[in-house]
Amino acid sequence: MALVLHAGKGNKNAFKALIAAEYNGVQVKLVDNFEMGVTNKSPEFLKMNPIGKVPVLETPDGPVFESNAIARYVARSKADSSLYGSSLIDYAHVEQWIDFASLEIDANMLIWYRPRMGRAVYLPPVEEAAITALKRALGALNSYLASNTYLVGHSVTLADIVLTCNLYWGFRQLMTKSFTSEFPHVERYFWTLVNQPNFKKIIGDVKQTDSVPAVQSAKKPAPAKETKPKPKEEPKKEKEAPKPKAEAVEEEEAPKPKPKNPLDLLPPSKMILDEWKRLYSNTKTNFREVAIKGFWDMYDPEGYSLWFCDYKYNEENTVSFVTLNKVGGFLQRMDLARKYAFGKMLVIGSEPPFKVKGLWLFRGQEIPQFVIDECYDMELYEWKKVDITDETQKERVNQMIEDQEPFEGEALLDAKCFK
Repeated sequence: MALVLHAGKGNKNAFKALIAAEYNGVQVKLVDNFEMGVTNKSPEFLKMNPIGKVPVLETPDGPVFESNAIARYVARSKADSSLYGSSLIDYAHVEQWIDFASLEIDANMLIWYRPRMGRAVYLPPVEEAAITALKRALGALNSYLASNTYLVGHSVTLADIVLTCNLYWGFRQLMTKSFTSEFPHVERYFWTLVNQPNFKKIIGDVKQTDSVPAVQSAKKPAPAKETKPKPKEEPKKEKEAPKPKAEAVEEEEAPKPKPKNPLDLLPPSKMILDEWKRLYSNTKTNFREVAIKGFWDMYDPEGYSLWFCDYKYNEENTVSFVTLNKVGGFLQRMDLARKYAFGKMLVIGSEPPFKVKGLWLFRGQEIPQFVIDECYDMELYEWKKVDITDETQKERVNQMIEDQEPFEGEALLDAKCFK
């Protein structure tokens, strides 16, 4: 009996098994005329998966459901397959990244996506938490991929297949270029994988979404109607209870509004930070003439300030990926300042020890106190306010914004943007 996969043709969870089958040379047939909402509710389908979810794989020994389990089955169906690596530790690392792809990437994208499709009540704080968690996961992945082509070893494994299929859905539905540009190594990894012949045969051409779906209304569950008790036929008069003293019947105080961030109380600025971030993200050519010129045209020295920062302990930066992880972690912890800041962090040098230097644009004339209080990394850097009347300092700002290489006579190992 051949392996038969029950799922729609565009199901990214089905892609996992189909791509694994291509790498293993195993035949998996996708059922024809699968209609979601109909086929998966039939008695025949429910015998294979009582929950009615897809995909389901029919095997000679019985059905298997849950997409990762199906992909594992297909990956292990060939004795000499390389999809699980070549050692016990490779096997563990493949499983590790499959869990990461499911719990850190896929789960948070689903929380973000479902309310926007009207499949759950839209709650902005829940969406914000999911996006923050997703960015944290992508940041960790980005740091790892800075020095690794694949997740495990030097060739494609099942971990790469599962992660790429999950990312595929995000790139197609949620994560615009301006979102993913913060994670250049993830971008490089994703586009490399989806253009591999075995991936492309199953997935086809991939186009990244231009926008996040608008929120579609999902009706909140209606509160249960109160049923008034039927009046008694002959209600008895009762003495009114004595009114409590005024002191004892204090009304519950209305919740106090959340205190505003002090930066929100500053006089309005002519510089709109989001406009600068869009200009930075969308400028692909003539960067000096377009983005840099646009920055100085927008810059408001009364409403914003520029700061250089230099890592105090560069002599410790002896391993490239550890240094990159350090910078990536710093940027993640700066997320609380995203509304009020723009930053560039450069990792400099072709060999250790690597230097870490940065440029930051902050709302106001000082580094915001809440950033100093909440982000412990701040104290690991020397901070110096930029004097924009000094042409040398102003040119250094330009070079850092555009990732000029060489920078101050040295090669750039990496440049990270906070926007």
